[in-house]
Amino acid sequence: MRFFVTGAAGFIGSNLVDRLLADGLDVIGWDDFSTGQERFLEGARKQPRFALVRGDNRDLSALTAAMRGCDFVFHLAANADVRFGTDHPRMDLEQNTLATFNVLEAMRANAIKRLAFSSTGSVYGETAVIPTPEDAPFPIQTSLYGASKVACEGLVTAYGEGFGIESHVFRFVSILGERYTHGHVLDFYRQLREHPGHLRVLGDGTQRKSYLYVQDCVDAMLHAIRLVPGQAARPRINIYNLGTPEYVQVNDSIRIICRELGLKPALQYTGGDRGWIGDNPFIFLDTKKIRATGWRPKLTIEQGIVKTLRWLEANPWIFQK
Repeated sequence: MRFFVTGAAGFIGSNLVDRLLADGLDVIGWDDFSTGQERFLEGARKQPRFALVRGDNRDLSALTAAMRGCDFVFHLAANADVRFGTDHPRMDLEQNTLATFNVLEAMRANAIKRLAFSSTGSVYGETAVIPTPEDAPFPIQTSLYGASKVACEGLVTAYGEGFGIESHVFRFVSILGERYTHGHVLDFYRQLREHPGHLRVLGDGTQRKSYLYVQDCVDAMLHAIRLVPGQAARPRINIYNLGTPEYVQVNDSIRIICRELGLKPALQYTGGDRGWIGDNPFIFLDTKKIRATGWRPKLTIEQGIVKTLRWLEANPWIFQK
């Protein structure tokens, strides 16, 4: 099979590309490098089974041409800037929703019938159902990012029904690990590099979040798409929460990071139960559905935080990028 990966130079995308190549599969990587990193694809570009195409998901004709001859699409590219979404509202619409429409149209033009889409636990908004299962009712959306992903899911499932595309929708918690380029571990480590004696914390530190190690995330996606391939009774639309069966407070993350760095900074909280508009103070997804298929995360949240921190320490160049 030949796989097409949007966002191939990104955090999750580049790790997925490496895994597909290690499995002996052909991969076409697609990225506009607005946030993706050249270094993340250094190993992949040495592989004869890999081809990189630079392009923007908003360019439908180029996307359609690049996708020609592929059998399966992993659509991972997105604007994931939840925190500053209200500063540039059109970005989520263009880079998430309209881009996903173009990916689906390019698939339709090329008669590609299998898709994996990276959604988010943010689609549940500030749900009252904790842990949150896949069939929980969608509440009022609290972030433009979450709203754009809800729209993307609607397009993905409608194209699945209308054009016979087998779709796998993965609702992630926040992902940790090697090639991590944004999030709380990077933010805290950056601060502590600059001023080890104090740390500014958005909110009150009691926000509760679940996280998943990037290799466990890739494992789960590949495991799910390989379940009974080609079987006539296989569902056309498959939705899975991806996460760990645990959560931590922001204060727990701070404790782990400071312990690993050997620091005891003074903590300066901004106050309130959230750090920004759309920052759900409690995110914990029910992952019984994916775990019932035999998948299990290998790393705990604490182990994922430590691995992320060690990668950041070994790759200080990321702070300039």
